[in-house]
Amino acid sequence: MPQSGNHLHLSAQTDPVTMVVTDASAHLPRLYNAPEILGDAHTGLTLQIAPDQARYLGTVLRKKAGDHVRIFNANSGEWLARITEIRKDKGFFELERQLRAPTQQPALVLAFALLKRDATDLVLRMGTELGVTHFMPLITERTNTHRINPDRLHAIATEATEQCERFDVPQIESPQSFTDFLASWPQEHRLFAAIERGEDRAIHTPSLLPDAHAGDGFLVGPEGGLSDRECQMMLKYSCITPISLGPLVLRADTAVAAGLALIGCGLRSAAVLSQ
Repeated sequence: MPQSGNHLHLSAQTDPVTMVVTDASAHLPRLYNAPEILGDAHTGLTLQIAPDQARYLGTVLRKKAGDHVRIFNANSGEWLARITEIRKDKGFFELERQLRAPTQQPALVLAFALLKRDATDLVLRMGTELGVTHFMPLITERTNTHRINPDRLHAIATEATEQCERFDVPQIESPQSFTDFLASWPQEHRLFAAIERGEDRAIHTPSLLPDAHAGDGFLVGPEGGLSDRECQMMLKYSCITPISLGPLVLRADTAVAAGLALIGCGLRSAAVLSQ
């Protein structure tokens, strides 16, 4: 950890492929500040620290005036900021310089049947780390939970965003029925749907999904899978590609991670080929 104080000097370098800060600043706390809060970021700008962030910095991390943090959002990129004042739930930052310019995250939708609380929390965390930009919770015939706590899920997604070095906090939509979701899905985008093994349907078993493009989505049903009626309804849509995630039966949250990893490889491959 770099020494704290007013004389901290950091040489910011960024890996051009991964866009991850590789110098000493990478070890500094990283805090999301919404565009409407950070505004027109520039050197010397003073910002008030949000109460929850002040408590975290002062009480948990024992930070004090003169210590540095990183603050970021999708519009402003990532900035080195110095704490100029902090006490209890109050304090101020001063922006010193930009560490990384903003980069756009390829749009990736995760539609998933709502799970029990801990499993849904895990889906939000893993999905954020694996590049999901829009979470769409679904209510299916076998869904046991029909409600979410939007503030709680947003906090989980924000924390995961801070940890994984991305700039944007994903959007979390309100739960909707499986039928309404299918009817509203944009037909110009592919929807890869995880289908349980043993079902008599044409299924693609990929090592990765090289034809995935920005705006495509991944669909995972509830524990126990989608009903026969829901599968028949889904497969009437030409934009939906059923895929298998292998011969083993996976938990829904495990299927989310496995499928998103495949789609992420496809998106990165497409980005490299387009350069």
